Amino acid sequence: MNEQLDETAIIARDLIRFDTTNYGEGRSKGETEAAEYVGAKLEALGLAPTYIDAEPGRTSVLARVPGRTGSERGALVVHGHLDVVPAVAEDWSVDPFGGEIRDGMLWGRGAVDMKNMDAMILTALGDVLEHGGPERDLIVAFFSDEEAGGVRGSHHVVEHHPELFAGATEAISEVGGYSITVGGERAYLLQTGEKSLRWLTLTAHGAASHGSQVVRDNAVTRLAEAIVAIGREEWPVRLTGTTSALLGEIARILGVDPERTGPDELAFATGTANRFIASSLRTTSNPTRLEAGYKHNVIPGTAQAFVDVRTLPGEEDQVMARLRELVGDGIDIAVSHGDTGLEVPFEGPLVEAMVAAIGAHDPGAPVLPYLLGAGTDNKALSLLGIAGYGFAPLRLPADFDFPSLFHGVDERVPLDALVFGRRVLRDLLARY
Repeated sequence: MNEQLDETAIIARDLIRFDTTNYGEGRSKGETEAAEYVGAKLEALGLAPTYIDAEPGRTSVLARVPGRTGSERGALVVHGHLDVVPAVAEDWSVDPFGGEIRDGMLWGRGAVDMKNMDAMILTALGDVLEHGGPERDLIVAFFSDEEAGGVRGSHHVVEHHPELFAGATEAISEVGGYSITVGGERAYLLQTGEKSLRWLTLTAHGAASHGSQVVRDNAVTRLAEAIVAIGREEWPVRLTGTTSALLGEIARILGVDPERTGPDELAFATGTANRFIASSLRTTSNPTRLEAGYKHNVIPGTAQAFVDVRTLPGEEDQVMARLRELVGDGIDIAVSHGDTGLEVPFEGPLVEAMVAAIGAHDPGAPVLPYLLGAGTDNKALSLLGIAGYGFAPLRLPADFDFPSLFHGVDERVPLDALVFGRRVLRDLLARY
């Protein structure tokens, strides 16, 4: 079987078989074994990996690759993460940590988020080193804890070991570079921004009482009303420079007037990519967990809910004020984790190089900027002044619902897409 697989698929499969589940709030199965596997691959390429443990079992691994021009140009950070979100095996048609090859695809948790890119980085880097090395210095990094905000991963490394990124000016990682279909035409989304992040804990207070009594000061009821208000809030559309440019390009491809065709209609025209694009046009506030009570006949004095809020860059304070209005009195709001929003230019030598790398392997396909509704480890690197882009290139079938597989069931990636990504990254890293 190995002889029939590109090395990228073999490495991605091996990484999937390391169960690096991150449950959040510091609970994880750990990334150390996967980091050591990656480190061994880096050593085999003649590099000297550095291991950083934020806590026991929470390992990130990095290496610097000297470029042909030395330090004359700013270094490029090429990074991925090794952790994955949980997978309920009973919901899957395959073992989520089996790394199964089926129907021309690699299946398993992390196949798209983002052990595929980890593998593409390693194989593309190997190709580049075999043929003279990169043009500029590269810093390759494989972080832990991205799925919980990077507190024990990228943020820890940036805070405690900023010297590892000396000379770095730009970065590439997830979630961009993949193909979508618009009006029957294939195009690629290059991620040039990310929404900001607020993970909120809402705590409602009321009177603890017997379940048989008339209790109007019920914490569960109060919390439920607040959560319904948050979950049903219709946040207005607000276009940033990135989303305005994206919608303009979609309108051009479709041959419609963007002034007469609404933003949501243009987003919908991208098919399955609408899952990502629609959320980039507005703030989102989604309740994700509820906790209350300990017995059927006891009304608890407190109840908690957890809300995932993603705001457009610069709207953080405005959104928090609106959320406080929605929840009303008797409920405390705490930010358990927050991170900044980003927006970087869709221009300059790196963007030109990424567009050219795509064009060399899919001639004529347009490359469009977009704002990611979620976040990546680029947020941590931005604290060092590093401009981060999402570029994990994949050429995908037109009917492939790629966005639904992020944190979804039966996560999988086409094998030929991995080969495509390796080649595009090879060209970028060799020439930029």
